[in-house]
Amino acid sequence: MIRSGTAARNLSPCLLLTAFSTNLSPFELAVGLRYTRARKGSGRNSFISFISLVSMAGIALGVAALIVVLSVMNGFQQELRNRILSVASHVEIRGFPDLADPAGIAAAARRNPRVVATAPYVLGEAMLSEGDVNRGALLRGIDPAQEDKVEDIASHMRRGSIASLTPGSFNIVLGVELARALGVQVGDRVVAITPQGTVTPAGALPRLKTFKVSGLFEIGMYEFDSGLAFINLDDAEKLYRMDGVTGVRLKLDDMFAAPRVASELQAVMPGDVEVRDWTQNHANFFRAVAIEKRVMFIILTLIVAVAAFNIVSAQVMVVQDKKADIAILRTLGAAPSSVMTIFVIQGALIGIIGTLIGVVSGVLLALNIETVVPAIERTFHIQFLDKSVYYISDLPSDLQRGDVITIAVIALVLALIATLYPSFRAARVNPAEALRYE
Repeated sequence: MIRSGTAARNLSPCLLLTAFSTNLSPFELAVGLRYTRARKGSGRNSFISFISLVSMAGIALGVAALIVVLSVMNGFQQELRNRILSVASHVEIRGFPDLADPAGIAAAARRNPRVVATAPYVLGEAMLSEGDVNRGALLRGIDPAQEDKVEDIASHMRRGSIASLTPGSFNIVLGVELARALGVQVGDRVVAITPQGTVTPAGALPRLKTFKVSGLFEIGMYEFDSGLAFINLDDAEKLYRMDGVTGVRLKLDDMFAAPRVASELQAVMPGDVEVRDWTQNHANFFRAVAIEKRVMFIILTLIVAVAAFNIVSAQVMVVQDKKADIAILRTLGAAPSSVMTIFVIQGALIGIIGTLIGVVSGVLLALNIETVVPAIERTFHIQFLDKSVYYISDLPSDLQRGDVITIAVIALVLALIATLYPSFRAARVNPAEALRYE
């Protein structure tokens, strides 16, 4: 018997875990489940059960929080992408300084099977003035009929229509924040001052043109709402005295194919043409969201890790409390691997139950976050995301199966790792020493 205890000490945890995974028997499963159930009796047993319940609750809370947070981050990323692409195209082809043959470039781009629509545009800087108020802005000259095929600005119009930008009308559509800063409404007039001056005998003078405000749009992103305005393509060419256009905007059948399509188009375009996709033009926004998502994942995974490793303390106490039982099992012929299996089952079951509870509650909350959060705000008269501060004032949610699976696997692996040391100690219990004072 003493020799068998010594042999158990010489077994490595890896060998014991291998034996556990390949030789699981109904006896080991039954005893492991029996030890897992809450027990009445001494305060010590009750305390051990309490620690196990706390570990299970901690794992469930961490898993649920991870699922909800990652779903909200995915929702923010999706909402941000949709808002940006409502005024930005999937791919842009730009010339240096101008694109002299936009029709030919557009025809060449449409030969790519991924390209479904094209639209020329002119982009320039201007100072918009009304009375004593001046605001810098980007003026984008567009053809409303073609622009509607590559972006969704029409759905973001708050007043007026994008179709009001007819050639020669010198109408202008402003972002709501830009209009508010200038103090203008639909029907008012603003003066556009361009950096390209007009040379006169008295010297270079700035070029001025009066535009009538024919519409207001709201994207929900301050960068666009306060710094972008639309005018007609022909009016923009006259204002900036251009012989061509700035570039051609493309819409694809799959926005996520934009980097590959941009690379393919760059290979067939002239050397003085640059092709850029939306992931390059707005890389900082998406990089920031990706970093925040990664950091939140790491922080919340630590919560799961702390809860999982609470299993270690609970299991060590169980092993200490059950030394006599372990010794009896060993004298009845139980191998060290069987003893380890019993305690691995006990600890792993805590992790499995906690993970299942966390996954179910996290998925339910993530799927109903847009209902739960407004209800909390109404009940406690608070607002989590103030419209005056944040781009997105609602909490969007995009639950992804891959995130749920990854979180569940991580929680289960951490729980299993937490059981190894206590189970290995149980397998090394010397029956003779354990029963000496019994």
